[in-house]
Amino acid sequence: MFEKYAIKIPNILLPNKTINMETWSVIACDQYTQDYDYWKKVSLITKDQKSTLNLIFPEIYLNNFSEKQKQEYILKIHKNMLNYLETGIFNDIKNSMIYVERKTGYDHVRKGLITCIDLENYDWMASSRTMIRATEETILERIPARVDIRRSAPIETPHIMLLLNDHNNRLIECIGDYLHKNNTDPVYDFNLMMNSGKITGWFVNEDALYSQIEKELECIYDENKDEKGDSFMFAVGDGNHSLATAKAVWDEYKKKFGGISSDDKSISVPENIKNHPLRYALVEIVNLYDEDLIFEPIHRIIFDAGIDELVNFAQSKLSGRIIRCNTKSELIDMVNLSKNCFGFISKDNNFICLQSDIECLAVTAIQPVLDEFISSANKIDYIHGCEETFQLAEQENAVSILLPPISKDNVFSTIAKYGPLPRKSFSIGEADEKRFYLECRKLF
Repeated sequence: MFEKYAIKIPNILLPNKTINMETWSVIACDQYTQDYDYWKKVSLITKDQKSTLNLIFPEIYLNNFSEKQKQEYILKIHKNMLNYLETGIFNDIKNSMIYVERKTGYDHVRKGLITCIDLENYDWMASSRTMIRATEETILERIPARVDIRRSAPIETPHIMLLLNDHNNRLIECIGDYLHKNNTDPVYDFNLMMNSGKITGWFVNEDALYSQIEKELECIYDENKDEKGDSFMFAVGDGNHSLATAKAVWDEYKKKFGGISSDDKSISVPENIKNHPLRYALVEIVNLYDEDLIFEPIHRIIFDAGIDELVNFAQSKLSGRIIRCNTKSELIDMVNLSKNCFGFISKDNNFICLQSDIECLAVTAIQPVLDEFISSANKIDYIHGCEETFQLAEQENAVSILLPPISKDNVFSTIAKYGPLPRKSFSIGEADEKRFYLECRKLF
């Protein structure tokens, strides 16, 4: 029904009433990657319970497991998936999307739509002109473990979030308005573990609502057309590598059944598998312009570097004016009130602002400069939060780089012009606001 817009109404698996939803649902596997205590607490909370924790591979363990341990863990995941299917813990919901409202601990209510997207309309390559594109650079080294899981997985459970370029708040908002106006009962409504807020979901399966959705999608499709007629509607907000994994497994499956590679590296879809579940991926679509979808820049820190050396190098690449600030608050104000200012911070209250002339997203300009500056003697790390950026700059021979706020208006245009953003460009909210695993879908 919505194939033109790369959307397919899915069949969804939801835990039945015998399952405790608060222990079933756990946070995305790529969160708290330095916090063993968090994942230990999750393990204790879910002990002896049916839980999505048993269906995922938390990334915190990836670098500390041998190859043999990884394969044993993946095998265990597949066994758990089969066990959950065979013991009948799921209700199989046919032909329905789910509208969700996620209340966080920060007084935000993020709204989204759980549905399937067609991987034939997605490409993570920088040259992509597909309807669905990556927001950030895809690191190939992060794909193999995920491929090993999905390749033989009987079900999927997603943490992928797609950003919809819907400046006029047409789609997600109209679905919520319809359901609330008609006093529709939710299908689930429960608190998330570890003080991560609350989530409520409603089925989206009425013909009248489908007609409204199609109308709004057509408007958004037209609004996002470029001069060549390509419509860039969706960018991957969270789960870049998970969606790239789904694409890799689908491409692999097509080849297995006779798919032919083209010069542009695409692979034809064999007729006998054209509707196979692997062609699709379950995602949550959120509106980029949802006021409760908070975009935060991810700041940088360079070790074994001098502040003047780094600032002068950045100015030589980006041009602009160097301004020495007297106070921390002065530097913060200059950076936060701009789209093109960078704050450089080092020990002993060294606060320097580089006021550049760039027009693209700030991170797109600064990351190549930092990559060029860094030698084998330097090290870079990525920092969430303004205060921590200043605190870490107190270390000897360390320079923090404070980035300006992310302009939502520039996200899609920057990706369309330059390709995916550099790694660690932005964060959608705090760690405990990230998507939790909940809905599942059969793959085989």
